[in-house]
Amino acid sequence: MTGEGLTRLEDELRRLKSEDRPAVIRAIAEARAHGDLSENAEYHAARDRQSFIEGRVLELEELISTAEVIDPSQLSGDTVKFGAHVELVDEETDKESGYQIVGVHEADIKLGRLSISSPLAKALIGKSVGDSVTVPTPGGDKSYEILTVTFK
Repeated sequence: MTGEGLTRLEDELRRLKSEDRPAVIRAIAEARAHGDLSENAEYHAARDRQSFIEGRVLELEELISTAEVIDPSQLSGDTVKFGAHVELVDEETDKESGYQIVGVHEADIKLGRLSISSPLAKALIGKSVGDSVTVPTPGGDKSYEILTVTFK
């Protein structure tokens, strides 16, 4: 995991504990004040939310306690590996795209963070600038050429 990914998980854990957990406790107390709990939709929704929050807190605490942080700026070389920023061009459409190879729990394709376990990342690992990779997709195989590999 990158340091940035660990920070995001820690921020989420802090928010869940300091904001979301107290808010759901207040919502449960308020719903209880309405009387009969067996037919109280607000109460059941708040309990479901509380269950989700507690499960996510446990999951985040486990992830954070076992995380191995890798600083991509300390890496070098010209081959794609964890933490690399990779610029690609689709060989069919000439559309360029860029991704950073990150851990599973910090991946967000909308932000250009590609999970190390994704088919594209698996195809890119170990390749260099100028190499071509082919990735199976639901719409058929896609081929990309690696334009740049950097570590920031």
